[in-house]
Amino acid sequence: MKILLVNPPDCGRSIPEERYGIDTLRQIFRGEPLALETLAGNLDGHEVRIVDLKAAPGSLSRELADFRPDLAGLTGVTCEANTLVKLAGQIKESCGATIVVGGVHASNDPEFFNRAEIDYIIVGLGKLSFRQLVDTLPADGGRIPGVARTRPGDRLSFTVRSFSAADLVQSAPPRYDLVERYRPHYTLKSLGLDMGAVASAFGCPFECSFCCIAGLTGGRYLTQSSESVVRDIRLLRDIPVIRLVDANTFGNPEHARLLCRQIRQAGIRKNFLADVRSDTVVRHPELLREWKEAGLRSVIIGFEALDDARLGELNKANSAAANREAIRILHEIGITIVGDFIISPDYDEEAFAVLDKYLEDNPIDLPIFTVLTPLPGTPLYREEKERIVIDDLDYYTLTNAVVPTRLDEKIFYENYARLTRNAHARAKL
Repeated sequence: MKILLVNPPDCGRSIPEERYGIDTLRQIFRGEPLALETLAGNLDGHEVRIVDLKAAPGSLSRELADFRPDLAGLTGVTCEANTLVKLAGQIKESCGATIVVGGVHASNDPEFFNRAEIDYIIVGLGKLSFRQLVDTLPADGGRIPGVARTRPGDRLSFTVRSFSAADLVQSAPPRYDLVERYRPHYTLKSLGLDMGAVASAFGCPFECSFCCIAGLTGGRYLTQSSESVVRDIRLLRDIPVIRLVDANTFGNPEHARLLCRQIRQAGIRKNFLADVRSDTVVRHPELLREWKEAGLRSVIIGFEALDDARLGELNKANSAAANREAIRILHEIGITIVGDFIISPDYDEEAFAVLDKYLEDNPIDLPIFTVLTPLPGTPLYREEKERIVIDDLDYYTLTNAVVPTRLDEKIFYENYARLTRNAHARAKL
């Protein structure tokens, strides 16, 4: 079977840019399409291509004419959902391929894709279930757990998949070779270095109300064996920077420690970027020191809020004291910090000023600011559904307020842009 895997183009829209001419807040989603490389790794026996429309916009028509796929697989986050539907229609019209959609939005809101342009929806991790679907076609693959056959005009009916280590199919490494032509686009821009993506874990053991990760694994936290992670790192032979694209690389500290030691024993000399919670840093500073010796250069931390009350509202299961202490520890170790803070639409001008002052007193190497967004499928969405005033998913980029702002909207975005400028002027990366 000829299978085309499609990474959608940059397509999120920006309210501050469109309405107020503020062009510094637009969120661009770029990076190596590891999810597609992972799917491709378990499709031996089939002819597989990946087209990355973020790296090569406008190349889909040419790819379709040249390859004429029997099946097309598309993946994307929430702000890309509308575009996925358009791409599905384009592919269906061009070559009549069977269309399968998966990824974060499909896993959290599968009903959105219950449309005539789409044939199947993969709900959750798809490395194994997608292969099972391919193996059953042209028969009805909708009986596979985690695979939904679309029923336009009716509700989806499918068996929820219970995810386990078997779904990781660790014996089949990602097909990094399929994106070799796009490799110059995958860089760490601040340093001008090539960057590759490797997964060591899936899901997260925590239940933050705003997070959409749980839908990918049914709430489970699954780790790759350290041997398979080292293998994947080695496959990216000439790539100096490895982004561990897990939601929480250190969610299982013992697994993270073993992986760190195996990287060092293997003689791997690379720089790593990874996600970690601040309370993990505080509880296991020695683990971060070990990783520093193994090449950990930067960590991404979701600090989210400045006080315990707000952290509690987000079900973060963390504390403001842990956030401050983690900053101190990481500076002491020499690991740079990319820190995410959530701006609530309820912010007033004082709240923006307080956050700005916090970052003066608690320096973050690169602060990132996102707007609290009720993504479909999350607990926050269920809480905020009645307040939502923007339903167009193109705006769900985490930089637009889709519920009413307390401040006048223009003033809200002006404060948001000012905060971002101030923070980036102080940034060290």
